[in-house]
Amino acid sequence: MNITALSFFTTFTLNLEKSMSSGPVYMTREGVAKMEDELRQLKGKGRTEIAQKIAYARSHGDLSENADYDAAKHEQELLEMRISKLESTLMKVQVIDSKDLPDDKIYILSKVKLKNLNNSKIIEYSLVSAEEADFQANKLAVSSPLGKALLGKTVGDKVITKVPAGDIEYEVLEIGKII
Repeated sequence: MNITALSFFTTFTLNLEKSMSSGPVYMTREGVAKMEDELRQLKGKGRTEIAQKIAYARSHGDLSENADYDAAKHEQELLEMRISKLESTLMKVQVIDSKDLPDDKIYILSKVKLKNLNNSKIIEYSLVSAEEADFQANKLAVSSPLGKALLGKTVGDKVITKVPAGDIEYEVLEIGKII
């Protein structure tokens, strides 16, 4: 393992332990682009639609007992909170590329094939940041219990993760990179 990969792994692991609000947010270029697109959409179309809803609700007169107005204002609050979160996250983004990381161990941006030793099922996951996690697409957050357990493991290693139904033991079968 080269010094850069070791340094990245050490820094990444330490930052994982800190609150996400204080450290960098590691993301792929694609993840950043997707987040920027969402932000543009929310600031443009999203705000316009909310303003129209508020204006429509105001046109119904007395605001003190206007459920439509209250709902629109609440929707506006949620929209502004999402915009704020996206802006805050984008300010802390550190773009990473899987080609800069070795594939001898499991890191963020690793693609791993696991065998569930409890039921012998084989599953593949891509390890990504919490901001890019998508369980339906088998994108597992490195900050999740299984993601944390997998970091630094090699082929043949076994990990145990706790789930509400009990402990699940996995064996690492393959390690690759997300392309």
